[in-house]
Amino acid sequence: MSNINVLTIFPDMFNALNFGITDIAIKKELLNLNVINIRDFAHNKHKNTDDYPYGGGKGMIMTCQPVITALEAIENKGHVIYVSPKGKPLTQAKAIELNSNKDITIVCGRYEGIDQRIIDNYINEEISIGDYVLSGGEIPAMVLIDCLTRLQDGVLDKEAYENESHYNGLLEHGQYTRPEDYKGMLVPKVLLSGNHKFISDYQLKQGLKETFLKRIDLLIKRGINKNEAKLIIEELPNMKSEILDLIKDEESENVQIR
Repeated sequence: MSNINVLTIFPDMFNALNFGITDIAIKKELLNLNVINIRDFAHNKHKNTDDYPYGGGKGMIMTCQPVITALEAIENKGHVIYVSPKGKPLTQAKAIELNSNKDITIVCGRYEGIDQRIIDNYINEEISIGDYVLSGGEIPAMVLIDCLTRLQDGVLDKEAYENESHYNGLLEHGQYTRPEDYKGMLVPKVLLSGNHKFISDYQLKQGLKETFLKRIDLLIKRGINKNEAKLIIEELPNMKSEILDLIKDEESENVQIR
């Protein structure tokens, strides 16, 4: 079982996880989600968790005492994460790396953030879900929890997430369901053939095409080989030169030959 602790001043926000995959994982006892109200650990009369910053500036900062007291009360903190726009980007590869931790604790900031002394002394890693600023860490924490839950053994079939976008460095191919013909819009014949190799080849080709058109940066990072370039050219013959430019020699820093 994976154990995730969350520190927040708005614990009710995490009721949103009582649906879908996270709810299934909790009910199957594959995930233990421990949501902790930071205010419960504040020693002051009014249970305040913030104060004005030293050095001036607008906005409030979450104070050391309630956050640190809450952290120190957790028996199995494991890997402690602060969700922050300053953090490392959350990618599928990062999620797989984090999933190796049995215990994870996520600290959700509010206002202008948390006292730097908490980060310096108690946080193992800062994680960002994108280059933008939100009102607090609760939504990024829920994104991270959902992402990690999908990777837990027994939550999904391995094949279910290995075929999804970003798992293998490509965007996912298009998906179709019944009916075969809707208002003249047809499902590609190869998907109806029953030939698993043809279907697999077709889906790889479509994934390569989708990635080239929508996220070429992923192909540059992942690398493509000559056979993959050929598959993309079959779909996009007018862009042959741009596709061939992605194939570099083995010394290239940008593209790996596979």
